[in-house]
Amino acid sequence: MHIQLNGEAYELNQPLTLAELVEHLGLTGKRLAVEHNLEIVPRSQHGDIRLSDGDRVEIVHAIGGG
Repeated sequence: MHIQLNGEAYELNQPLTLAELVEHLGLTGKRLAVEHNLEIVPRSQHGDIRLSDGDRVEIVHAIGGG
């Protein structure tokens, strides 16, 4: 299955939820914003969104500073 992840082609061996993708990428517990097909998805809904072939996902890390 092919998706676009942060503007780059990315291949998945099986369909995943957004939560599973975040875990697969080693980003669990980090402060992030996730966009699925041009819509921001609240963290509480990451487990409800199952990725499909051709989906577009953007993941942005929140970085603090001073």
